[in-house]
Amino acid sequence: MKASGRIGLHGCKWPLLAAAGVRLALLCATLLRSGTAVITSGDTASYLEPGRNLLLHGQFITGVTPELDRTPGYPLFLALISLHGAALAAFLQVIVSVLSVLLVARLAMALFADERVAILAAWLFAFEPVSVIFSVRLLAETLFLALILLSLERLAVFLRDHRLSVLAVAGIWLAAATFVRPASYYLPWALALGLFVVLMHQPGLRWKAPAVLLLSVLPWLAAWQVRNDVETGFSGFTSLPVLNLYFYQAAEVRSRIEHRPLGDLQHEYGYENQDAYLALHPQQADWSQVQRLNFMATEAKRVLRAHPWEYLKMHLEGSAAVVFTPCAADLLRLLAAYPEDGPQRVLNVGPSHAALRLLQTHPWLAALMAALEAGLLALYILAVRGVLRGGLQTSALCLLLGVVLYFIAVSGGATAVGRYRLPIMPIVCILAASGLRRGRAAIEAAALETLAPPQVVSG
Repeated sequence: MKASGRIGLHGCKWPLLAAAGVRLALLCATLLRSGTAVITSGDTASYLEPGRNLLLHGQFITGVTPELDRTPGYPLFLALISLHGAALAAFLQVIVSVLSVLLVARLAMALFADERVAILAAWLFAFEPVSVIFSVRLLAETLFLALILLSLERLAVFLRDHRLSVLAVAGIWLAAATFVRPASYYLPWALALGLFVVLMHQPGLRWKAPAVLLLSVLPWLAAWQVRNDVETGFSGFTSLPVLNLYFYQAAEVRSRIEHRPLGDLQHEYGYENQDAYLALHPQQADWSQVQRLNFMATEAKRVLRAHPWEYLKMHLEGSAAVVFTPCAADLLRLLAAYPEDGPQRVLNVGPSHAALRLLQTHPWLAALMAALEAGLLALYILAVRGVLRGGLQTSALCLLLGVVLYFIAVSGGATAVGRYRLPIMPIVCILAASGLRRGRAAIEAAALETLAPPQVVSG
């Protein structure tokens, strides 16, 4: 047991080597089976174009239009690492993922001051499926996670030492993470409220700590919103929430009310591209970007206000999908082994119908999903055990659970996918490591008590 200090590369070398081995093996298998097609599929192009324009021309634009959907963090990172091709970019991102294993160990060390818990947490995260699978996909999640872990580790150190300079560094890392993936946009406010509550009985810190955190984050975010406002008239941090609200959340609610497939509703909304959208709304051809976004926001909110309970149900189901989706399909797509008639979207047909159809058509895929799901549930059970067995300060436990609940809440809805679970998995692994460690310690103590010779009482 160590009372303080950090765990270094040497102390964590075996989990790091294991993490590198499994991720590089997946990358090599992916390149052999599907080339770079799956690595760069999905949203990769939407990051790459504005990132390259920023890197080469100093303008964050897509085509000739200022980019509002993406924030510059991951696009710039991707533009830099992809200069020599997608395969090298994926390799460099794998390095970032491996370093996240070390950051998990350091966060565990800051929380528990126990090197064995830290090493065990690193081992668990080295093989955590979502981290492994998406380390080779050129998407923002891996870099976002590394920055979130840097911020959480500094927050944990602050809760232990109460040094405001450490808290300021945590805020800067959190701002950087938000520029990579805006899912953490509201997290500074949640953390500031949490700091105020846990430091309630320390008058010197209860106001200073939230203020320092917010002052180290908000000016950076505000500066980007000023850029958006000056260049386009849109004062938000990113336009993506508006697009998701219109093309996903509102369309999903309507699909449920009208009992129609989501794809049909999205087609009616012009989801495919701008030409399809303008064909449905020709009056908007001369509108500005901001006018179209305002129209989408107004229309989406009208639909959601008309059906609030359906929207709430959809959001909660999406949160559940984030927490429990095993991501077996993502793994098989990397290996070009996913069947064309794979399972239907759970949010559309329901979990029981999707599972029954999968068992009937692809039992081997169902078995893989069941195995990954069993491992995930085992981690959750161990994490709950770690929480119940104690060993953490109340403030640190509130930090971990608060961050978990935050990311589950903001990831729900019609856009929910399993990879959005990635920010909570380091915390799950750390708590699971604590549950394993304390369970083993209890067994050893019981064994020693059983084997101890009986004491003879004289008198």
